[in-house]
Formats: sequence, C-alpha cells, structure tokens
Amino acid sequence: MQIDLRDKKIIVTGASSGIGFEIARALIDAGATVAIHYNTHQKGAEKLLKDGNASRIFKADLSNENQTKLFFEAVLSAYLKIDMIVNNVGIFENHSIDSNPDEWMSIWHKTMNTNLHSVGLLTHLGLQHFKANKAGRMVYIASRAAFRGETEEHLAYAASKGAIVSLGRTVARSFGQYNIKSFILAPGFTKTPMAEDYIQTNGEESILKDAAIKELTLPEHISPIVVLIAAGLMDHATGSTIDFNAGSYIH
Repeated sequence: MQIDLRDKKIIVTGASSGIGFEIARALIDAGATVAIHYNTHQKGAEKLLKDGNASRIFKADLSNENQTKLFFEAVLSAYLKIDMIVNNVGIFENHSIDSNPDEWMSIWHKTMNTNLHSVGLLTHLGLQHFKANKAGRMVYIASRAAFRGETEEHLAYAASKGAIVSLGRTVARSFGQYNIKSFILAPGFTKTPMAEDYIQTNGEESILKDAAIKELTLPEHISPIVVLIAAGLMDHATGSTIDFNAGSYIH
C-alpha cells in the first residue's frame, strides 16, 4: 500500500527520541510536513530533517504553559494549517511514597504539567483550529498503565495516562460532528531511551515474562498505525484505544 501524506501538516511532540522520533520519521517518509518538537535533545530532532521535505524543528518546554502556547503559535505561523497533532511528549519519573510530601508532589506536578496539562492545552488550541477548518485528527500516546496501573513509584505517570485516555475518548465523542477524529495508542514496555535504566537494572526477561510475544516492543512497531491515521484510513475507529504491549495486557 502506497500512502502519500504530502498534503498533511502534522505536529509530533517529543519527537527527538523514542516513540515520537519513529512516528515523526514514518510520517516524513510518507511525505508529511512535520513540526518536530523537542526540548533538550536538538541533535535527535535534527536527524529527522530530510532534503525535499519542509519539516522543521521547534524547541519548547511543554511543562511550561506559556511555552506550550508559543510553540503552537509558532507552528501555525510557519505552516498556516495543521491537519493532525500527535501528543506524544511524556516523562516517567520515580517518586516513592517514602519521600517527603514536598519531594513527592514536586514530581507529581512536573509529571502532570508535562504529560497532561500540555496535552490539554494543545487539545484546546488544536480543536479551535480544527473546528475552523472543519477537519482534524488528534492522536494521544497513552500507556498500558492507564488500564492495568503502574508500579508504586509511578503513581503520577499512571494517573496522567489514565486522564489522557478519557480526554481522547471525549474528543472523539464530542467533536465528531465537526469532522474531528481522535485516537489513543497505549504502548506497554517499549525499548526506548526512557526504558534503558530499567532494562539495565532488571533485564529484558523481567519484562518478557508477562508478554505473549517474547520480544520487546520497538517504536517502529507503533509508528505505522499513525501513518494510517494521518491518511484517513482509520477514521471509523475514532475513539478507539489501540494496544501495543506484546499481549502483556489486553483490556
């Protein structure tokens, strides 16, 4: 199947590494113009730039509300029209209940600001734009943790991803009348830089013991579905949550 996305302009947040990088790469390879968002890893974002493609990199700390607004405005100024937003940016930081309340809440707020509040604001801004253009697609990168929970050190992460699932479903239900579609992807443990510390400490076998497929999920297992969504080939699945966890949890 040949998919041509040369008429699509798409935001991908957290695109400098991991799942976001692979999603952006797949969209660019299909011809899309991508707003490649990064915060600290500029070299990773620059690797996605490709001759003959109009994609550009945009720096912003999305845990900051003002920077999130300025980021969206910069993309809109550059591209004039946005067809899809892939809300991928996220952090996965430990905050043990044994820590003091100030430390624990510091990670809670940081996680919510990055994983949820930035997504909420980009949803608000994106829906306004999509309604004006009578079309648009939202993609939310949630997590297996939204359904089965997470470890005791990652309460904020699990809570943020659960909220994203509800947000994505609500967008699908409430804005379909404006030709706006919404999709949730729920990866399980995926081999990305975010996961390296866990793999080194606990080993791959600790992850694979619960999986039906005895190999780690890779970002390139996830990215093709985003290309299909961007092409409009998944529109009647709006509101769906798509699992990518090698059969380790089926909700």
